[in-house]
Amino acid sequence: MGFEELLGVNPWTALFTLANTVALFLVMKKFLFGPVMNMINSRQKEIDDMYSEADSASKSAKALEAEYQQKLSAASETSEQIVKDAVVRGQRREEEIIRQANADASAILEKASADIALEKKKAINDAKDEISDIAMAIAGKVVARELTTADQSKLVDDFINELGDEV
Repeated sequence: MGFEELLGVNPWTALFTLANTVALFLVMKKFLFGPVMNMINSRQKEIDDMYSEADSASKSAKALEAEYQQKLSAASETSEQIVKDAVVRGQRREEEIIRQANADASAILEKASADIALEKKKAINDAKDEISDIAMAIAGKVVARELTTADQSKLVDDFINELGDEV
């Protein structure tokens, strides 16, 4: 009995098993490990590309966000300026309306004053005419004679002058 019986292993079986394992390894390396490694490498490349695209998209989104914030602040400033301009225009318009109203009121007061002065003058002239008629009637009765037109005009003018001095 020898070595074989002691261990229970046949060296030829072990050699064939080893040769089969090496051959199986070579066949698997050629047909299994190569394509699997290619597939793993291509998958890793896709993942790396996705990460780079995600980083690029993130940077682009941050740039767009910054641009949006800038445009938003510019729009806010523009709207504030528009409101300020509108307030200024409103105040100017208000001042113009007040100035026009004051001018209109002054014109109305001046016209009213002129109308009052005209009416006063007219009333005084009417009163003078009436008083001169009364005075002529009284003078005619007092004198009891007929006056000529020249005498009558002189008496009226004297009476009016005396009346004007008293008023």
